[in-house]
Amino acid sequence: MNGDSASRRAVMAVVRPATSGGEPPRSRPVADSVAFGWRALLKIKHMPEQLFDVIVTPVMFTVMFTYLFGSALAGSPHVYLQFLLPGILVQTVMFTSIYTGFTLNTDFSKGIFDRFRSMPVWRPAPIVGAMLGDSARYTVSSLIVVAIGLAMGFRPESGLAGILWSLLLLDLFAIGIGWVFTILGLLARTPSTVMTLGWLVLMPLTFVSNIYVDPATMPGWLQAIVGVNPVSLLVTAIRDIMAGTVTAEMVGFALAAPAVIATVCVPLALRLYGRER
Repeated sequence: MNGDSASRRAVMAVVRPATSGGEPPRSRPVADSVAFGWRALLKIKHMPEQLFDVIVTPVMFTVMFTYLFGSALAGSPHVYLQFLLPGILVQTVMFTSIYTGFTLNTDFSKGIFDRFRSMPVWRPAPIVGAMLGDSARYTVSSLIVVAIGLAMGFRPESGLAGILWSLLLLDLFAIGIGWVFTILGLLARTPSTVMTLGWLVLMPLTFVSNIYVDPATMPGWLQAIVGVNPVSLLVTAIRDIMAGTVTAEMVGFALAAPAVIATVCVPLALRLYGRER
């Protein structure tokens, strides 16, 4: 409750009162969206348990997979870590993106968005702001994975520049994919339904990919599926960026799926948000 109150105060701080002539204030898309993005971050501050999956899960996957399977899959944990960590980065933002729909649905179930609709703000601002807040969450989770990887011996050939470009690409991909979960959050009846359906989407995308294993070791029919998986395309691009061998074509392939998803899902999500729930 305290977290909700604080986050509402953050939004109200930028809501303009009516002018002295009685005219309603004009909306400011950027300022309004940033205010709602700040609200999303304040919710994390007041409910730090939301950071569990952002911090603990990627650390567990990185450490366990490296030391349990590194020798068997790559000859040594150190060699496998260089292959695995870019994939864990992608897995982390994929797993984190599900909370876009979960938190949105939770707010709807509490009636918070009914109050937002009555505020003199840019109408899509609550949705766009939530995506901005999630972008910060993606960055934090990715930085934690990189820090753990560096401590364990991960050494990208492209250095700091490669890490920064990788984080940017991850954020762009996650924002595009996040609109799928935004729609799910707007349509589902309960937050638990969002989580259940979200994992049904994420699990095959994540595990039928090249995150953990070189596709060359897979059967031919499975290689074909893995090769067109958007997650695999992103992982390949991140690995190439880290190795300093990336091409513009590979980045384009990685961003094609989230770009198409955003093109279709953004107007649909805004339309769903505008209707009465």
